Amino acid sequence: MTPQTLPLFSASPGLQHTLTVLRFGTSGGPVATIQAALHADEVPALLVAQALRRQLTVLEAAGQLIGEVRLVPYANPIGLAQQVLARDQGRFDLRDGLNFNRGYADLSEAAATALAGRLGDDARTNVRLARAALRDAAAALTVQTPVQDLKRQLLQLAIDADVVLDLHCDSEAVLHLYAHTLQADLAHELGALLGAQAVLLAEESGDSPFDEACSRPGPALQKRFPAHPMPLPCFSTTVELRGEADTDHALAEADAAALIEFLRRRGIVAGAPAPLPVARCEPTLLAASEPVTAPRPGVVVFHAQPGEHIEVGQTVADIVDVDTGERLPLRAQSAGVLYARINTRWAVPGTRVAKIAGRTLVRTGKLLSA
Repeated sequence: MTPQTLPLFSASPGLQHTLTVLRFGTSGGPVATIQAALHADEVPALLVAQALRRQLTVLEAAGQLIGEVRLVPYANPIGLAQQVLARDQGRFDLRDGLNFNRGYADLSEAAATALAGRLGDDARTNVRLARAALRDAAAALTVQTPVQDLKRQLLQLAIDADVVLDLHCDSEAVLHLYAHTLQADLAHELGALLGAQAVLLAEESGDSPFDEACSRPGPALQKRFPAHPMPLPCFSTTVELRGEADTDHALAEADAAALIEFLRRRGIVAGAPAPLPVARCEPTLLAASEPVTAPRPGVVVFHAQPGEHIEVGQTVADIVDVDTGERLPLRAQSAGVLYARINTRWAVPGTRVAKIAGRTLVRTGKLLSA
C-alpha cells in the first residue's frame, strides 16, 4: 500500500484540508477507484472502507492484485469537519448549501474535442486515448473553492478507471445501487454479489452526481464517434450500504469481500471468480421509482419496513396532524420494494418519506433527492 496525501485548495489562512488516497497494487493494468462517504457522515461506507483496506493489504502481500486499486477511505474531509449544534452536516456544503454529490463536471465535450482525428479501428487503443483525454480534461478544471477542488481531485482519481465504486448509505434502507442504463448487466452482477434489493438505472438522474460524471462520457463518446469502436471505458455505480445506523463489523467485512469479488470478476484481483449468487432483484428504471411524499407537516408513523414489497394502494405511512390528531395515510401509487425511508419521524410538506422501486411510473426531471 502506498498512501498519498493531496492538499485541497485553501480559501482561508491557517486552514488546510487534505484528501487521503491509499493505492494498492501496481499501475499499468486495470484500475478500480473506490471512495467512501462523499456525504461525509455516511458511516457504514467509512466502515466498509476500513474492511477493504485490510482485505486489500492481504491481497497485495500475496501478489493477488493484477492492477491498481485506489481507495479513498473518506472522500469528504470538508464535510466531516462540519457540525451545527453538535450534529454532523455532511450532505451539503455550509458555505453555499450545495450538495457534495451534485454538480460534477461533464468532461464529454472536452474529451471529444481532444480525440477528434485521433481514433482508429482498434477498440483497445481508442479506450486508452479516451481515458487519457478525460484525465487531461479533469486536470484542466479550474477551481476557486475547497469544494470545487475536492470535486476536481475526486474526478481525477476516478475518470480513467475501469471500475468506480462510490460508497454511500441512505437514512433507513436496504442495500441498493444506482448505475447507468447501458450497464445494467454489470450493475445486476454487483447487486447479486452484495445482495442488493434494488438496482436503479438511469441515463441521467439530474444535477450530475459523481457516479454519472464518471459513466456519462463513455456513451457520449460512442455517439460522437460512431465509426470508431469504443467499449464503454468505465463502469461507475453508487452503492448505498443500507441505512445510517447499519454499522456492523461482520457486515462490513462481507460487503468488502463482495466488492473485491466484483473486482476479481473484472480482472483486477487474481483468482477464479466464485459462482454468482442468485440476485434478490432485477434492475428497474430510476424513473419508475416512487418517492412517497408528505403533503403537509406532521408526525410520521410508518406501516412498512425497508425491504418490504408494497402493493398499489397500500398505506406506507401516516402523517398525523398535531393540531387535530387527524391521520393522513400515504398510499403507494405503484407496486415494488420499499428500499429507503427517512430516519426522522417529523415531516414538512415535500418531504420524501419513503422510496419504492417500481416499474409502472414514468417520472421526468430530477430523479434523485436533493
